[in-house]
Amino acid sequence: MTANTAKTAEERQREIVRVARATGSVDVTVLADQLGVAKETVRRDLRALEDHGLVRRTHGGAYPVESAGFETTLAFRATSHVPEKRRIASAAAELLGDAETVFVDEGFTPQLIAEALPRDRPLTVVTASLPVAGTLAEADAISVLLLGGRVRSGTLATVDHWTTKMLAGFVIDLAFVGANGISREHGLTTPDPAVSEVKAQAIRAARRTVFAGVHTKFGAVSFCRFAEIGALETIVTSTLLPSAEAHRYSLQGPQVIRV
Repeated sequence: MTANTAKTAEERQREIVRVARATGSVDVTVLADQLGVAKETVRRDLRALEDHGLVRRTHGGAYPVESAGFETTLAFRATSHVPEKRRIASAAAELLGDAETVFVDEGFTPQLIAEALPRDRPLTVVTASLPVAGTLAEADAISVLLLGGRVRSGTLATVDHWTTKMLAGFVIDLAFVGANGISREHGLTTPDPAVSEVKAQAIRAARRTVFAGVHTKFGAVSFCRFAEIGALETIVTSTLLPSAEAHRYSLQGPQVIRV
């Protein structure tokens, strides 16, 4: 391969990543058209990008993997896989049991869990998420404790030592956590070390931990690990995660619920 060809492949792949991150996914046929190359060339580019952990391939395309250098905003998450996220959130909220104190993580799926929590019983909710706090603030039976700290613009959640110090003072019955990636090898991961610290502290503070996330999170690996699979009591996802794969996760300890 000549240096010129290699440069062209590199430029192509950079463009593919840019488009994937801007739109949430890419399609092989559309990319081949836009880049003026054969579909097989695009597939080869996607394989290379997957090897480098930048995208995950799907049937006919790919979507971007969140990393230390790239994370989707809350506004974007509110537009992707929404029906699946709503089903997962409802199923997760049903795991409340007799919990009186609950941690609700930042992110769109946890926000949907907050919306699904019962309003007719006393509950104390601890959260780093401004949208979650806003969702629950008007519920008479729910007492909301918003963790202080630096607010991240993309997710509207608090982080840093103020947040983790406040969390460390609590014993929480149940934590609902999200992640940017969950894999059997690397556990639960997220791009930002500051976010990772808050999630890890919430899990340390909680008696029970439930992970709720869409099928695309599985097998994805981000920059900072904050928990092993065995730290989870339950994983809630959708039937789009194959049952055989769900079973592999359950072998590491948690119950896996697919809805």
